Amino acid sequence: MFLFQRYLTATSLLLLASTALALPMDRLRFPPGFKVEQVAHIDNARQLAQAPDGTLFVGSYRAGKVYRLGTTAQGYAPPETLLEGLPLPSGVAFHQGSLYIAALNRILRLDNPQAMQPSALVTLTDQLPKKKQHGWKYLKVGPDQQLYFNIGAPCNSCLSENPLFASLARMPLAGGPVEVIASGVRNSVGFGWHPADQALWFTDNGRDWLGDDSPDDELNRLAQPGQHFGFPYQHGNGLADPQYGQYPVPASQPPVALLGAHVAALGMAFSQQPPWAEPGETALFIAQHGSWNRTEKVGYRVVRVRLNGNKVVAVKPFISGWLRHGSYWGRPVDLMFTQDKEGADRSLLISDDYGDAIYQMTPLP
Repeated sequence: MFLFQRYLTATSLLLLASTALALPMDRLRFPPGFKVEQVAHIDNARQLAQAPDGTLFVGSYRAGKVYRLGTTAQGYAPPETLLEGLPLPSGVAFHQGSLYIAALNRILRLDNPQAMQPSALVTLTDQLPKKKQHGWKYLKVGPDQQLYFNIGAPCNSCLSENPLFASLARMPLAGGPVEVIASGVRNSVGFGWHPADQALWFTDNGRDWLGDDSPDDELNRLAQPGQHFGFPYQHGNGLADPQYGQYPVPASQPPVALLGAHVAALGMAFSQQPPWAEPGETALFIAQHGSWNRTEKVGYRVVRVRLNGNKVVAVKPFISGWLRHGSYWGRPVDLMFTQDKEGADRSLLISDDYGDAIYQMTPLP
């Protein structure tokens, strides 16, 4: 059963204030000319989506909730629980007055999500796989006005008879057949469209248990629907899988960039505007959630990928400090730019499902 709930209590306000004070924000390191501040406390914050009026929607994984944050003169209002009782409702996307939600095995639509009493929840499909391993989803509306989402492999490394596993897929906004557009994708929890040519770029998490430094997470580019990206036959830059590398390998696309082993590259956001991007370049920001099975932890940061056309110029840390001396206090998940009235990229929002926070990075005047 899905429940709508609205709350704004003294307890929640005190919790926001105490949590904001508890997070060691002074440990964050980023380029000069910016500031980073916590703007919300949200349990297990995952993907972000925003309505034109500024209302922010946040999916969750562990909490099973979708949150809504209105705006005030000071920033964001304390969060309200918009939906609860959903299985892994990590993915959210706002489009033309409706909020789309990707839960474990279903895609849902909520009309008028900013209203005191939103419309009834509409199920667009409930026929997606129910496997929980890599079952959480990332969701966006593409330039072709279709819903795009990932369906992760139900394993560390395996071959599945169900072609929906280890893929990126899309479906019509009104519901309908699910079409696989990229296969051989172990687990992508972040994608977006290049602002120049509208090609789909996506992160992919490499398999585990092949050592501390292998294989790399990948940054990939889908040039056309139907391409294969190697899993489970090979990983990273052509590393053969110990079990499946002996099989015939489908014609596969190499990564555009290698992002490091076990960094858990997730959400991403493009910008072509200063100060986010260098003149004549495109900047792609990627959240690295952080390792869980590496001797020395890595990730726990936001990196900036500098692009000249489709060529990667550099991949360097942009925000770090969530990891210190082998311990961490935050794990970035998703990134989203907010725009000003002229459509310029004003600030970068960052969700954190471990620190239970939303951060905002803003250029200094």
